[in-house]
Amino acid sequence: MNRKPVKTSNALAGVKYEIRGELSRRANDLERHGYEVISLNIGNPGLFGYRTPETMRLAMIENLGQAEPYSHQKGIFPAREAIVMQQQDRGVMDVTVNEVFIGNGVSELIDLSLRALLNPGDEVLVPSPDYPLWSAAVALNGGKVVHYPCPAEMNFEPDLSALESLISEKTRSIVLINPNNPTGAVYSRQCLQNLIEIAERHNLVIHADEIYDQMTYDDAEFIPLATMVQNTVCLTYSGLSKVYRACGYRVGWCIFSGELERAQALLNSMELLAALRLCSNVPAQWSVQTALGGFQSIVNLVEPGGRLYQSRQAVIDCVARSEFLSVVPPMGAMYAFIKLGESVSSVIDDQEFALRLLEEEHILVAPGTSFNTRYSDHFRITTLPDPDVLHDIFSRIEEMLAQRL
Repeated sequence: MNRKPVKTSNALAGVKYEIRGELSRRANDLERHGYEVISLNIGNPGLFGYRTPETMRLAMIENLGQAEPYSHQKGIFPAREAIVMQQQDRGVMDVTVNEVFIGNGVSELIDLSLRALLNPGDEVLVPSPDYPLWSAAVALNGGKVVHYPCPAEMNFEPDLSALESLISEKTRSIVLINPNNPTGAVYSRQCLQNLIEIAERHNLVIHADEIYDQMTYDDAEFIPLATMVQNTVCLTYSGLSKVYRACGYRVGWCIFSGELERAQALLNSMELLAALRLCSNVPAQWSVQTALGGFQSIVNLVEPGGRLYQSRQAVIDCVARSEFLSVVPPMGAMYAFIKLGESVSSVIDDQEFALRLLEEEHILVAPGTSFNTRYSDHFRITTLPDPDVLHDIFSRIEEMLAQRL
């Protein structure tokens, strides 16, 4: 009997996640054949020897006895209360535990909040380059992604004139990623204020992805968007995975602020969706209060002499010496969005470059088009490896390109 293949959902037609796509699968094949692959495609601190603060691990262990039942669908009270206190310390005074949702990472909360908001055909403004989960989540929940440009010549800040020109009757919300993944941009106060004014003028919900909120360098200043939003609804997303190097804990949070009366139906809808999945990972939630209330070890890592700072500087220095590469120095997060020079990009695009780098040097990077760009001459790396490893990586890239061109 000739049986037909199982059909998959049409919703997946608008979904891509090349960060863990074909190149990543090829890297896994190489590793199974005994090759050592340096994986620079994902910002995964634990893979490079960064440890979650010990106090957070102890907090989980000490509360394991309370972690066996389901928790409230929004999360345990001590964790949500700690998040509220952090917001109050930052100047966001209108938030209570009722406006805080804890999820299995920010990824789950992005999906839940967009599912609660969108009807088929609704449009969401998403930056380009973006973190592709945002575009995928919009598509999976029946929405239409409209990418607004964040050009390199503007240090990857949003082109707000272009953004506003893209707004239509179907536009529901704007996504902002600050500090930015993949570019490392940290947005100025004026940029944020202008974006908020656009959102307020057009009655748009703002999604503020701030998972790298304390990860900035030199004189870059991170400004929590919720401290500036008054006349529209703002959803702020953050969590433990990056600043606290606890990716595997899968703990993120979403905070509603701004015009909360207007957000009540959205709050109720998101709570319904949260209840359907019962609750998020309870043991790891017990580390939140300790994480937010204790010593912030990220500060030492991002200041001059700190490991994250020195690795970022190594990338900047290596690219500055390169014959073939350039980069807008990342001012936040843990990535660099590197441009291939014309002598390279006129011969091969970002996908071919990444494939050759993997096959010949066993170095895995993410092509720039993975982040929904219209251009194909960039690639993203994580800046997590030690400086000496990064120097070796760029030396190998330089040698490969010199031999090829």
